[in-house]
Amino acid sequence: MAETAQQEPEQATRRRPALSPSRAGDFKQCPLLYRFRAVDRLPEKATRAQVRGTVVHSVLERLYGLPTEQRDRQKAGDLLTPAWEEILAEQPELAELFEGPDDPELAKWLKSASGLLDAYFEMEDPQRLQPEACELRVETELPSGVLLRGFIDRVDVAPTGEIRLVDYKTGNAPREIGEAKAMFQMKFYALVLWRLRGEIPRQLLLMYLANKQKLAYAPDEDELRRFERTLEAIWQAILRAGKTGDFRPNPSKLCDYCDHKALCPAFGGTPPPYPGWPEDPTTNEESILDRTD
Repeated sequence: MAETAQQEPEQATRRRPALSPSRAGDFKQCPLLYRFRAVDRLPEKATRAQVRGTVVHSVLERLYGLPTEQRDRQKAGDLLTPAWEEILAEQPELAELFEGPDDPELAKWLKSASGLLDAYFEMEDPQRLQPEACELRVETELPSGVLLRGFIDRVDVAPTGEIRLVDYKTGNAPREIGEAKAMFQMKFYALVLWRLRGEIPRQLLLMYLANKQKLAYAPDEDELRRFERTLEAIWQAILRAGKTGDFRPNPSKLCDYCDHKALCPAFGGTPPPYPGWPEDPTTNEESILDRTD
């Protein structure tokens, strides 16, 4: 009996849904998209570009796990195929992206991933950096009770204590849309780190490997407080929609990239019956693909 009593609070904690940057962005973009992904959990077919981003992120994480002197371009190349094979073992359905291991398209795709690693090494020298963490899972509860959760590509801390958050971008989203989405994510991470550590990150750095460009931003306290209120408003709107199932579509040019367009009322479709607000702890978790947009 005592053991059961100890487990119940832990289970209650695990069952609390949280807000991630990807799911917050989904609701902000289109409440119905949020429902399809977070509530209905409709399957979405991964693209080669998304999975390539996942592989490149995995290589860079593995690279920074090596001793400093081993973080060279050759070693990064050696990590590429094993990273792909490990991801494929974890998600066998990704094999459908190619017609087997001898598919020329697979070799071409791996070469394109190698090109992104070339770009990374032109932008930074990993032997000169000592990140505090890579692929860091963070979670915090705001004073309002909203639970925030996400993953940060890299956290750098200077000897003098200043924090820099780094995010690698490998996707092909239109630049103005991609940057707005990426900066929303970075402010989310900055807010979480501030609430966890009591210090505002000095810099948010986006690294666009495809075109070898960097976008740096310095948040301030007033801005993060406003952003916190924005997230609280998004979460309250999600909860209101969750009670009734009234997740309305918000048509935009992004609809052309949506896997669920055929089910959207804005395009003559019919969503599946509303299953009710979920209490599963994975409801609002980010997938690996979410983190590599």
